[in-house]
Amino acid sequence: MSEEKEKTVRIDKWLWAARFYKTRSIARQMIEGGKVDYNGSRAKPARPVEIGAVIKLLQGNARREIVVLGISDTRGPAKEAQLLYKETEESIKRREEISRMNKELALINPRPDTKPNKKERRALINLKQNGF
Repeated sequence: MSEEKEKTVRIDKWLWAARFYKTRSIARQMIEGGKVDYNGSRAKPARPVEIGAVIKLLQGNARREIVVLGISDTRGPAKEAQLLYKETEESIKRREEISRMNKELALINPRPDTKPNKKERRALINLKQNGF
């Protein structure tokens, strides 16, 4: 009976149990918003998950591609959740490259040492509105 129940886990519940999203409602919103692909096609929240399926999803700013290794409908510890999937090597490389580029861009962008005071804020606002 438990094996049969494991075979019919909804994708929104599985994504929540695998700890990709904090709540099932967020997982459902991401699926309905087209941010989750199941085996190359757009998923629906009630879609059953199968072992070996490839899921592409957006988590924060990171695009991940994972392969389903296990099925669970209960949210457990993170160590157990990581056993339910494996991220592809290409996805890991792409995420690391994007992270590296974001860090480099953060170094290039100028940041003031302190917050601007009232006079400086007014000057900035004037500059943005008038262009000079």
